Amino acid sequence: MPIKNSKDWDELCYPFIHETSSLCDYELLTDELATCLGMALSALPQSMEDLVEDLARLQSLMFHANGSIRGRLALTEADLDWLKQRLLHFKHEVVERSRGFVLPRGTSPVVQLHQARSLCKKAIRALVRLDEEGKTIPELLPRFLNLSCNFCFVLTQVVNQRRGVEEPEFVSLSYGPHRPPI
Repeated sequence: MPIKNSKDWDELCYPFIHETSSLCDYELLTDELATCLGMALSALPQSMEDLVEDLARLQSLMFHANGSIRGRLALTEADLDWLKQRLLHFKHEVVERSRGFVLPRGTSPVVQLHQARSLCKKAIRALVRLDEEGKTIPELLPRFLNLSCNFCFVLTQVVNQRRGVEEPEFVSLSYGPHRPPI
């Protein structure tokens, strides 16, 4: 017998928590993402005011992404344009650091931004499952989450650069020319 919601609202954390569809999983992931962005935001020094403003806006957009499947689409092309413009702005700031994959290291808020980056990927995968289940996915959502993932990664580089922290480059033995001989 399926689990049913309690009639007592104090015994129910989320009205859709017992659904079997991946939609609730997507909503929980984007909720966790917004929380993670809030933790990163709280850990930012006020001296990094530009990052504070951008993360505050991204956190709100993440909650808009949260309800954009069950409810109506709350993200716009203008939101994606803004995020892409900010991503390019910060990429330009760290152009000398930009290289391949780095090991995710640093102190707060860098660790929270790396966690948010990873959660973006999980939310995208939840969208893939929803699509497989036949749910209509607005094309803006995976684009937004991919941009958000890349934005969070670049912000880790920005914060570490501003603090003088060097991230060690990761050289994969599984891919590329660095594989050991057989």
